[in-house]
Amino acid sequence: MGAAGRDFHNFNVVFRNKKHYKVVAFTATQIPGIEGRRYPPTLAGGLYPKGIPILPEADLDSIIRKRHIDLVVFSYSDVSHEDVMHKASRVIEAGADFMLISHAHTALRSKLPVIAVCASRTGSGKSQTTRAVAHILKGMGKRVAVIRHPMPYGHLQRQKVQRYETLDDLDRYHTTIEEREEYEPHIEEGNLLFAGVDYGAILKAAEKEADVILWDGGNNDTSFYDADLYITVLDALRPDHAMRYHPGEVNLRIADLVIINKVDSATLQQVKEAERTMDELNPDVVLIHARSPVVLDDPKKVKGKRVLVVEDGPTVTHGGMPFGAGYVATIHAGAKRIVDPRKWAVGSIRGTFEKYKHLHDVLPAMGYGEDQVSELEETINKVPCDVVVTGTPIDIRRVLDVDKPIVRARYSYDEVEQGALEAAIKRMYAERSRPSR
Repeated sequence: MGAAGRDFHNFNVVFRNKKHYKVVAFTATQIPGIEGRRYPPTLAGGLYPKGIPILPEADLDSIIRKRHIDLVVFSYSDVSHEDVMHKASRVIEAGADFMLISHAHTALRSKLPVIAVCASRTGSGKSQTTRAVAHILKGMGKRVAVIRHPMPYGHLQRQKVQRYETLDDLDRYHTTIEEREEYEPHIEEGNLLFAGVDYGAILKAAEKEADVILWDGGNNDTSFYDADLYITVLDALRPDHAMRYHPGEVNLRIADLVIINKVDSATLQQVKEAERTMDELNPDVVLIHARSPVVLDDPKKVKGKRVLVVEDGPTVTHGGMPFGAGYVATIHAGAKRIVDPRKWAVGSIRGTFEKYKHLHDVLPAMGYGEDQVSELEETINKVPCDVVVTGTPIDIRRVLDVDKPIVRARYSYDEVEQGALEAAIKRMYAERSRPSR
């Protein structure tokens, strides 16, 4: 059971080329239109000359019964513990066993130092944290290869190993808006980035060009690599989520370093609750407190205006946040009014609002395919507003033809204990250099 990422990795590492298993199908969810494809033979291995079908998770019960499935492996992230067990109950009722695979059994080992940045929930602040880590490493004279959590929403065989160095590479690989949101900021900062489907092959490619591997996690998934320094970002605005979502709780339990982020917008009570949670889950972990300030490119264009706020899609959809950087920046800039976009939403964008009913004042930047990108563009252009504020990490003007001025809002990393993150990274290198007894 997956969402085009962790499921493929679990298969590649645990099940591929294992004759005592027969993988009958993947089921897919979360990502619009992701089912109906096949995991190709070139990736599936010699035991699967026709590849493996990818079917809708909605059909899970009938798949188990009709195909006499013995075992179902849950393999995606950012799901509440309650939801995981509801899915387990469906599986068990249909007659199969339900399995979760340990991080230890899926984390590949590199010959280089590895730093992993993961989170308790989607939208906690991994992206700016990862970029801050890359900046520190480059300042130490290290060649950094960022390996990003998978988002293979296109042709899987062609996406086996992807290397991004320039913005032109985004077009070469036909990336979706969701992929661009994660890749473009790294490219703009000069970080060499890898992603794709086969993370064993990706690791070998990255190791040839780097001194250190930096894992940039997706959602709240665990790292695909065994890390020398495992960093988990905990959202201080959602401290109660730390022990309620899978596998975010795992990330907090196995972390070497936890960054309690957004302390500038959280209450003191929320920060204390986050600290108490870590005392319970991982009492020996190193804690760093960080602010997540929002920078607006041109606040004067927003003050006194009617504003449409476009936010990072995953953060405000399955991440559960009602708003993001764009909304915060718009309020601070003194906008006259934030326009509710729901009335003007078309196609799958309208469907997104129907599914995620907590959304009303922001438009999620959904763009998993060309049709959805067109629907997003049409929706933005239909909304009666003076200016668009985008809280997505990308410049949407590169992929959308919008008939209104656009102002970008961006989060940055700002630690309270200045130098704490750099000190932790240097400690990691010092410990690696000690001779083993």
